[in-house]
Amino acid sequence: MTRQYSFPEGHWNWPIKLTHHHAVRAGDMIFTGGQVDLDTLGTVRNIGDLDAQVRNSMAYMQDLLTDLGVGFTDLVRLVVYYVGDASDEARMLNLLVDIIGNEVKPVVNLINLPELCYPDMLCEIEGVAMRAPDGSTLPRQNYHLDAQSPLPKAFSHVVKCNDMIFTGDMTARSADGSVTHPGDIVAQTRLMMERLSQALQAAGAGMQDVVKVNAFYLGDGTAEDWEVSACIRADYFPNPGPAPTGIPVPSFPHDGLTTRIAATACAPEAHHIRHAWPDGHWNWTTAMPYKHGVGSGQLIHVGGQVALDKQAKVLEPGDMVAQTRIAMENVARVLDEFGATLDDVVKVTTFYQGSASAEALHENLLIRSNSYIAPGPATTGIPVPNLVYEDMVIEIEVIAMLENDKEA
Repeated sequence: MTRQYSFPEGHWNWPIKLTHHHAVRAGDMIFTGGQVDLDTLGTVRNIGDLDAQVRNSMAYMQDLLTDLGVGFTDLVRLVVYYVGDASDEARMLNLLVDIIGNEVKPVVNLINLPELCYPDMLCEIEGVAMRAPDGSTLPRQNYHLDAQSPLPKAFSHVVKCNDMIFTGDMTARSADGSVTHPGDIVAQTRLMMERLSQALQAAGAGMQDVVKVNAFYLGDGTAEDWEVSACIRADYFPNPGPAPTGIPVPSFPHDGLTTRIAATACAPEAHHIRHAWPDGHWNWTTAMPYKHGVGSGQLIHVGGQVALDKQAKVLEPGDMVAQTRIAMENVARVLDEFGATLDDVVKVTTFYQGSASAEALHENLLIRSNSYIAPGPATTGIPVPNLVYEDMVIEIEVIAMLENDKEA
């Protein structure tokens, strides 16, 4: 499989030298790293202006897609991390429609946070696009579900493209924008998971076809917070289940909302799904159906990797450098189960405990970057106030693509 890496001349840059590139194309899949409104020296532009930062982040994304032979019309997913409230979220959605047009209809995942990685940064936007290697467009179906959370018609709740299925955010918000069961994370989690199942059914899939889930929930970094909704979510998946990442957040933009989830699935008629859990690998405090890695065809998803042991004890408590190294070693161990290495990684997303400071990001970013032989994967780094367990300070998930289909 031919891979292409994108880092256009004049594109924004980090203030430190890294192996990472801004986007990677492998087979049908194109992944961009988180795009932000920085200049070539790594300085934040348009301070205090969310609209301008969104426009410039999307302009950078367009440059990447063009460089890799695709465009906004090939987008299947946008992931938007932002600092703001419900009104900012609504305005951003309309602005994104103005930028990408009404006909694209990707899913969109929206995560609001107190801060992003550099001071005065208000948004970070990543994209997933799909187009055949020969340049032809791929068959796709877009589903806008009236019973789901409110969403402009220019976005979809579910997109099926070729053999891949992507969902937008599933929540307890109703079509009129109100929150069902306000403040009740148990009832909201059940409703959210029912809606996820319904969304997958619309695309001809089921929970058994999910390869990756990303859940955000109201919490302040304790196992007790995590277990409340995690156990309910787990009941909806078969064993073996998908690769998961679960991140606590201090608040949601809509009053009474307590959790949201998004999924990636493979069409049932596609490839056989393989699961990985290396011998002796870390475990959760509660039995879960999830696996650390899930592969389908050449695509591999590795769930959030952390510095835990088999008894869910945090290793090297509070030590960002040590935990980053352990997490990357765990990523490599999971990939090895599929015959892959870190150099097969095309996209990495990192959640780390910290605030908006270059020092907090660079402390782990350099270690992660040095784990790859250049050219390295596309990357997104997101600071959060807390992670699932106390003294856990980093969680790293990756997507990898094998050179050949090793399904057999």
